[in-house]
Amino acid sequence: MTLECGDPAAAGPLSNRGHVRALHDNDEARMTSDERMTKSGARSVRSTIFRHSIIRHSFVIRHSSFVICLLAFVAGIGTAFAEKRPITEKDLFDFVWIGDPQISPDGSRIAFVRVTVNEKKEGYNTSIWSVPVAGGEAPHQLTKGDHDSAPRWSPDGKFLLFLRTTEKDGKPEPAQLAILPTAGGDSFAFTDLPKGAGNPVWAPDGKSIAFTSETNAEDLAKQERKKNNEKPGSPRSATAEHESDVRVITRAVYRQDNEGYADPKHPTHIWIVTAPHSAEEKVKPRQLTTGRFDEENAIWSRDGSQIYFTSSRIDEPYYDLPRTDLYSVAAAGGKPVKITTIDLNTQFGPGGGALSLSPDGKQVAFVAATNQPINSYTEPDLWVLDLSPNAKPRNITANFDFDIDGFVIGDSAPPRAGGLNKPIWTADGKGLIEVYSKEGKRNLALFDATVAGDGSSAVASAKADGPGKSSTVQDLTSGNHGVMSFRATPDASKLVYVISTPTRVNDLFVLDRATPGASSTQLTNVNDELFSKLNLTEPEEIWYDSFDGKRIQAWLQKPANFDVHKKYPLILNIHGGPHVAYGHIFVHEFQWMAAKGYVVLYPNPRGSTSYGQEFGNVIQYRYPGDDYKDLMAGVDEVIKRGYIDDKKLGVTGGSGGGLLTNWVVGQTGRFAAAVAQRDIASWENWWYTGDFTLFQPNWFRAPPFEDPDEYRARSPISYITNVKTPMMFILGETDYRTPPGAGGEQMFRALKFRKIPTVMVRFPNESHELSRSGQPWHRVERLQHIVGWFDHWLMGVPKPEYEVAPQEEVPIKRATIGGN
Repeated sequence: MTLECGDPAAAGPLSNRGHVRALHDNDEARMTSDERMTKSGARSVRSTIFRHSIIRHSFVIRHSSFVICLLAFVAGIGTAFAEKRPITEKDLFDFVWIGDPQISPDGSRIAFVRVTVNEKKEGYNTSIWSVPVAGGEAPHQLTKGDHDSAPRWSPDGKFLLFLRTTEKDGKPEPAQLAILPTAGGDSFAFTDLPKGAGNPVWAPDGKSIAFTSETNAEDLAKQERKKNNEKPGSPRSATAEHESDVRVITRAVYRQDNEGYADPKHPTHIWIVTAPHSAEEKVKPRQLTTGRFDEENAIWSRDGSQIYFTSSRIDEPYYDLPRTDLYSVAAAGGKPVKITTIDLNTQFGPGGGALSLSPDGKQVAFVAATNQPINSYTEPDLWVLDLSPNAKPRNITANFDFDIDGFVIGDSAPPRAGGLNKPIWTADGKGLIEVYSKEGKRNLALFDATVAGDGSSAVASAKADGPGKSSTVQDLTSGNHGVMSFRATPDASKLVYVISTPTRVNDLFVLDRATPGASSTQLTNVNDELFSKLNLTEPEEIWYDSFDGKRIQAWLQKPANFDVHKKYPLILNIHGGPHVAYGHIFVHEFQWMAAKGYVVLYPNPRGSTSYGQEFGNVIQYRYPGDDYKDLMAGVDEVIKRGYIDDKKLGVTGGSGGGLLTNWVVGQTGRFAAAVAQRDIASWENWWYTGDFTLFQPNWFRAPPFEDPDEYRARSPISYITNVKTPMMFILGETDYRTPPGAGGEQMFRALKFRKIPTVMVRFPNESHELSRSGQPWHRVERLQHIVGWFDHWLMGVPKPEYEVAPQEEVPIKRATIGGN
């Protein structure tokens, strides 16, 4: 279980920066000739100008003074181009993210979602772009919508299906299905469902599309009445229909962070629609499944006659161990047939439980975790299931003690339209391609799908007894990076994936598996225009021994031009989860803190993922506890190196890291400042108010009303009288994962009572995902406040905005557009 949402890439629902050109002149975007110039072309022009200037003036040597001036001028340009500046918090506004890459059936092109900050800096734009697999071209813009996502190629590659969200009266409308003919022509939307459409999947013959929608019969009737009322000459209703906004709640889980309140009247069902070839061809979707339960993970059978899907048909699943059922339903309609029960936990994060159909159509593969024994953390594994009645899933990574699709987190995954990963079958059906996490890295590997496996609850103990790498695993990528998303051609001969590194937000790469010994090829450089101007630093990877000899991995992000002979302030940055990991990916926050003169220590204490089952689950019923000792051992290790001022120590973290930040200052007074973000102060209060339940003994053996002493012993608020550290609290006002009332609000009030310097910074309309996918201006202001607090208490910078009665006037922050 985890407090974090996991892959921040899973957040739901472009400015023309960079050098791009339109693919279809009559379609979505028209670029000027200047905009179509590539970076290499610009460099070529500069080189040509320089070369021609020298040749021309060599014939007129008597004008030597002019030549000298010209050369000096050109040299000055070169120096200007070479100069780099520190990264800033507002550089976020110019980041470009890559989401949901999809490779065409013939393997020649990749469609992807380009995500950028919108003009007002209060949201994000998403549009669909394309790049050739062969490389050599800049990406082309395909769609002109501000909120286009989920590109899906038709089986013959002639059409690109996607989701389009439009706005009405300044508010987003539900997403609808749209199609772009790849041979040319304008895109067009072809559904108009009141609750929108999502998760589109082409039928194998390309004639139909399955998708999901929460639309029900009442919604359709209401929509029809509204259309009739809007017809010219139609009688106007005397009174508008009243819709109550009162919520009657009967379930223990009734809201979800970043999604809102659950609506039992609108379960997610599967629909089918004929794929239109033109805007003139009108089609009508039909609902395929009904009932009061959600359906998800829909995929077509190879012959297109059936659709497989999963559904947990339990009204209150929190009373039971996690499980889901696998169904099939005829595409022509009819009652779904239950195939088998998957007695596993598939609900642990983005991509969990997503089905991948084998080439022969007889099996599905998916990622899931065993549900027994009941752990705080159980490693996810790769499973294969026969599509036959009452079949049992087979674990093909039971002896592989690393995390399949494990979480390596930061703040720079696509804030919208990231897409989901799922296993990829090889053409012969004997192998499965998936990403796994090991020691802060995420790489692709080929797993043997024919191994016997083990579906029993003995998997966790088997991993602990014999951890390591199985001979049935072949690495396909390697290196200190994170493979964040991946896709393949239908025969899996070509893989396309997005890589992030500590100095690269994300870029597309391709690997041709059909060519022996082939290496990956980089296809995009979406942030080079910005990053070529920035002085970024590579973090230093370190390992150290904790109090009991356990080895802990961590990284040090240092300022540019770091001098080992100087003394620097240190910020300990603690990840949340607790069952996630820091790693070899880009984190804007760490780079900016280093640019401001801080050394940043970001460790993976016990409980972190990517180090094996035992390391991840060892904190069960002891969180927080020994992980705190791991963190302090890391601080001691860095101080021993001689370049840290031990009087200028700061600590921060979010979610589980916010809990640990609160815990740290209650256990030690060594830190001069602390910033707890979306934190927990009282486990007891959180048990009652979080957006998921602890009805199973994952983190605590009993509820707080049966074992109050255990909750109090592990709650930071219990140690509030020990706290002397000035504290800031960063809170999202619509955070349902760690509600402010169970965290920062308690700590803030208690510290005010004790007259300890404290400030609470509240972000309207922001959820637990503030740092990863919140409004761009809010994300920037969050960074400003965190570093501002440390600047004040560690660097002595005046910050009147944090005083109750400031001695000087506090300037009003105004959201200016443009400029950093």
